[in-house]
Amino acid sequence: MSISSGRLRRLAALVRKESFQAIRDPSSILIAFVLPLILLFLFGYGVSLDTTRTRIGLVTEEMTPLTQDLAASFRASRYFDVAIGRDRRLFEEDLVIGQVRGIVVIPADFTTRYTAGNRPQVQVIVDGSDPNTANFVQNYAQGAVVNWEQQRQADVASHSPAITVEQRFWFNPELTSRNFLVPGSIAIVMTLVGTLLTSLVVAREWERGTMEAMMATPVTAVELLAGKILPYFLLGLTSMTLCVLLAVFLFGVPFRGSVAGLYALSAAFLIPALGQGLLISTATKNQFLASQLALISAFLPAFLLSGFLFEINSMPKIIQWITFIVPARYLIPSLQTVFLAGDIWPMFGRAVSVMLTIGGVMFVLAARSTRKRIG
Repeated sequence: MSISSGRLRRLAALVRKESFQAIRDPSSILIAFVLPLILLFLFGYGVSLDTTRTRIGLVTEEMTPLTQDLAASFRASRYFDVAIGRDRRLFEEDLVIGQVRGIVVIPADFTTRYTAGNRPQVQVIVDGSDPNTANFVQNYAQGAVVNWEQQRQADVASHSPAITVEQRFWFNPELTSRNFLVPGSIAIVMTLVGTLLTSLVVAREWERGTMEAMMATPVTAVELLAGKILPYFLLGLTSMTLCVLLAVFLFGVPFRGSVAGLYALSAAFLIPALGQGLLISTATKNQFLASQLALISAFLPAFLLSGFLFEINSMPKIIQWITFIVPARYLIPSLQTVFLAGDIWPMFGRAVSVMLTIGGVMFVLAARSTRKRIG
C-alpha cells in the first residue's frame, strides 16, 4: 500500500468518525440548525429598519382653513401616526416617556404671516435621545411642510410645474429592510456554525483526553485538522442552504443570482470561520473559554464590524482598518448582491480571494498550534 493511499484511508476514517460524532451530539444539531432558525426568524420578523408610522403630536394653535389643510397633510402621511392637540403642553409628558417621538407646532400667527407673504415657521420638537428617530421626524416633518406648500402653489398656478422628479430605487424598489437584513443574517449564522461549533467540538476532545489518544496514532496534524474540518464544512453548507430556502420561500426575499455564486461565496467564507474555530480550540483546550473567545472574536465582529447594521464609512478610521480582517465584511455585501442584484463576478472574485487568504492564515496558525504531543 502506498503512502498516499494510506493517508487517504486515515483521512476517510477521521471524517467518518467526526461525522458520526456530529450526528450523535445534540449540541451540534442545536448550533447548526436550531439556533440559525431562531436568528433568522428574529431578523426576518422581529428586526426592522423601516421607520414608518412614527407617532407624533401635532399642535395647531389656531383653527383656520390654512392650518387645517396643513394638519391634514401630516395626517395623510404614511410615515406619521398623528395625535392632534391645541396646546404643546398636552404632549410634553408623552415626549418625555417616549409615547410620542416628536411635537410639531403650527403657531398662532401662521395664517397671518403666510397671507402677508412672510415666511411662517413651523416648530419641530424631537426626542434627541434617539438620534436616528429624531433625524427621521425632523426630515420628514420638513418634507411634509414643503410638499404641502408646493401643492398649494401648484393649485394656485395656472399651469403645472415645469420640472417633476421621478424617483426609482434599484434592486429593492419597496425599500424593505428585510430584503437586506435576512441575507446579512445568513452570514451571522454561518459565523456561529463555523467558528463556535468547531471551537466547542475540538475543545471538548481536549477536555476528554481523546485528542491525546488520536495524537498517539500515525495521523499527522494536517490530516487531523482536515478530518475535523470536512464534516463541519458540509454541515455549514447544509445550514446555509436551509437558511436560503427559508429566506426565499418564507420571507419572500428575491434571489436574482446563481446557485454557483452563492455556494462559492459560502464555501470561501467557511474556510476562515472553521480555521478560526480550530485555532481557538487548540489554543484554549477548554469549552467554556473557547465559546467565549468565539463569540468575542467572531460573532461580535461579524455583527458589529461587517457593515451588517452599521455603515463602515461612518466608523472611526482605526475601526475601519480593523474591519479589513473581518471575513463577514466581504461575505455580507456579496450575499446581498447575490440576492438583490445578481451575479457580479469581479466583486465576488475579490471577496473570495480575501476570505481564502484570511482562512489560509488561520489554518497555518492552527496547524502550528496543534503539535503531535500529549499536551
